[in-house]
Amino acid sequence: MRRPEGNGAGTGRVHELDVLRGFALLGILLVNTLMTAGPYCALGGAPGAPVIDMVAAWAVTALVSAKFYLLFSFLFGYSFVLQERSARRAGVAFAPRHLRRVLGLFGIGLVHAVLLYPGDILMTYASLALALYGLRGLTARTALRIAACLVVGLALLLFGYGLLTVAFTEPLAPGRYAPPAARAVAAYRGGVLSVLVAHLRELPSQLGADLVYCPDMFAAFLAGLAAARCGLVERHGRDRVWLRKVVVRWLPVGLAGGVVSACCANWPLDSSWILVGHAVAVLTGPALTASYACGLLLLVRPAAAVVLAASGRMALTHYLTQSLVLALVFTGYGLALYDRVGTALVVAGCLVFYGLQLALGVRLMERVRYGPVELVLRAVTLAGRPGNYRASGATWTGSRPAADDVRPVR
Repeated sequence: MRRPEGNGAGTGRVHELDVLRGFALLGILLVNTLMTAGPYCALGGAPGAPVIDMVAAWAVTALVSAKFYLLFSFLFGYSFVLQERSARRAGVAFAPRHLRRVLGLFGIGLVHAVLLYPGDILMTYASLALALYGLRGLTARTALRIAACLVVGLALLLFGYGLLTVAFTEPLAPGRYAPPAARAVAAYRGGVLSVLVAHLRELPSQLGADLVYCPDMFAAFLAGLAAARCGLVERHGRDRVWLRKVVVRWLPVGLAGGVVSACCANWPLDSSWILVGHAVAVLTGPALTASYACGLLLLVRPAAAVVLAASGRMALTHYLTQSLVLALVFTGYGLALYDRVGTALVVAGCLVFYGLQLALGVRLMERVRYGPVELVLRAVTLAGRPGNYRASGATWTGSRPAADDVRPVR
């Protein structure tokens, strides 16, 4: 298979990254929806819930949770290097451009967290992006070593604290809501003001949770930076032998870790084992994430690649759209179905919604180069109106893109 023209490091848009972003949107949607749909939706519902709901939640924990935010984080680190190269080619200073992008991303995240979803990740990404800029001179080897230390250190911390939790904490009694969960049910079924107050009340704890998992996210940033330094995706993104080796080597490790984490967080172990499960997920999640990424690039057909890449190019718009729709469905902004829909039905709805997003992404990218939110962020980054934001009509056949679709990532 011939390599796309301009798909080398620093010479054009890396389409495989867009494909992976489009795929990662599904995992983000599943996890965020279960967190938005009810206090115990991610656990399969309250005690006594139907078996199908428990199975659906168990599967999401094992196969999805703590996997796809790693993929997005890796892609963020990879794109950081491409943006740096783009600024160099354009003959402009990277630091002011990067700072404007970070501030724009943080602002979007703050609005998102207050209005739609307090579990927003954009503010955390923006903050970590400043640290990434400070470490941009690291060699690939050093970046990977630091990333490994961060992952292992966080896993050990969670495992130790988790064992203390198992030893000294009583699990939640069957059939009872914890008081904070009961308050959340009432708040999210209330009016607009009630929902906003609930978001503000939850925001500090959500930011605290992001702070705990910052080492894991930043490790993925560094892994992406290291991969971009050596052009990993450009060299191996379509190397079927290499992709197959990664899947064969790491998929069993990732699946085993997913099973253990689901057993701890969902069933058969009780709620006191959740942090132990998180520790296992942190340690083995990168293996499953890498397997997913390589397996997708190995198996995806050209038509599917075009669809996924279109949505990947407007991933930020899709991410915020997901939160808007979820807020309208589950909170007092709209239908107020919070804690009223079973996990299995929620998962099925996610699959339908994701399919609609993919279809919309294709149609929109036929007309424009950037999604609406990407266009705003790009304008902030460049401190002015972007140039040509209309679509060029380019297509990707799977072997090489049209020449005018090869452009720098900025």
